[in-house]
Amino acid sequence: MQTDEREGGETMILRTKLFGTTFEFADVKELLAKANEEKSGDRQAGIAAGSAAERVAARYVLAEVPLSVIRENPAVPYDEDEVTRVIDDGINEAIYDEVKGWTMGDFREWLLDDHTTGDMIRRVSNALTGEMVAGVTKLMSNLDLIHAAGKIQVTAHCNNTIGLRGTLASRNQPNHPTDSVEGIRATLYEGLSFGSGDSVIGINPSDDSVGSVARLLEMTYDVIQKWEIPTQNCVLAHVTTQMEAMRQGAPVGLVFQSLAGSQKAMEAFGVGVAMIDEAYAMAQKHCWTAGPNYLYFETGQGTALSADAHYGADQLVMEARIYGMARRWKPFQVNTVVGFIGPEYLYDAVQITRAGLEDHFMGKLTGISMGCDACYTNHAKATQNDIENLAVLLSAAGCNYFMGVPMGDDAMLSYQCTSYHDAPSLRQTLGLRPLPEFEAWMEGLGLIRDGRLTDQAGDASFFLAR
Repeated sequence: MQTDEREGGETMILRTKLFGTTFEFADVKELLAKANEEKSGDRQAGIAAGSAAERVAARYVLAEVPLSVIRENPAVPYDEDEVTRVIDDGINEAIYDEVKGWTMGDFREWLLDDHTTGDMIRRVSNALTGEMVAGVTKLMSNLDLIHAAGKIQVTAHCNNTIGLRGTLASRNQPNHPTDSVEGIRATLYEGLSFGSGDSVIGINPSDDSVGSVARLLEMTYDVIQKWEIPTQNCVLAHVTTQMEAMRQGAPVGLVFQSLAGSQKAMEAFGVGVAMIDEAYAMAQKHCWTAGPNYLYFETGQGTALSADAHYGADQLVMEARIYGMARRWKPFQVNTVVGFIGPEYLYDAVQITRAGLEDHFMGKLTGISMGCDACYTNHAKATQNDIENLAVLLSAAGCNYFMGVPMGDDAMLSYQCTSYHDAPSLRQTLGLRPLPEFEAWMEGLGLIRDGRLTDQAGDASFFLAR
């Protein structure tokens, strides 16, 4: 391989010959797109490899490209995009100087080497852009992604500590189609009885008004205080709604917002970097939790493409850029809602599984506390067995947390997900535990003993009888 991108004034031609056929790629963006695993979103965008041979050729060329070339060719130019600027301005230049000469292939081998520890990876994380993270991900098999992610421990603290090795947390997601406070409380109690809620008690509201969001925050806060639960609450309204609720005195534990990988895509969500900066500052001042990690972000491959804001880049690259930006705000947790966006972007169980493993690895490699909503919509070619398979793979990879939804069927969002009882099943199968503060709380109530649920677990009336 030769080069066509500028590195020290030399020219790089992104070209190789494979089985008698010459494959050439116009630029780094096209090379990265063609090296990606098959995704229906990339196919829809017209940027996917035309054949398996072209995909292999792209990976062969990509493996020889230095990290410096990847940094110098972001998906969206620095002067046009604040996401690019946040990522690039956050790079530790001293560490970058140590690794910039590595090829992408060198980087992959280093990550997988038995002598490379999680602490070593966390240090290098500070020198990586989203495009670098995405590039090495494209060179890795599913098992590579599991093995490398398993090395990396990323912890955070809000009202408890997430991400400790050997733990698996669960978000208690008691959604209700009409935001009924009583209905949500009853569902919340069921989840708590199964050990779901150590990550967060997080509600997706059907009504985004300040008054409705404040009522849900107050109810969940009252439950947490009454039962002295070591967790945090969050209502996943637009960040501006949560900010106004905070101004009016509502008890906010975590501040939420969905993010995307370009400034244009962020604007489609009605947010920007300055707004998240403001929300972060408010959270540090007004959240009732101890911190210092107060933010909760959700992402998903295909968000930039769905907003026509991907700039010709593939959806894996745009997803990795979100993690590079999210690092700015030191989030308590980030969640890829991997199958929620639909088969237009991830067509079937194979693509959903791959994307979940990719996103989890990329988040951990970027240095953020990463979870996954192992899920699918009813028009995707996937089943409950498929997302259970993904949950097992991600648990083996050290995923920080999953969703907990009654019966795995969200009554408000109308999608299929992991259930309240999936987290304890995964914990028992793989020798994992709830977050330590939460496990101690459950033991005190007699809901868990030696890491296993007791006969009282799973019955919401346990909380109503006291």
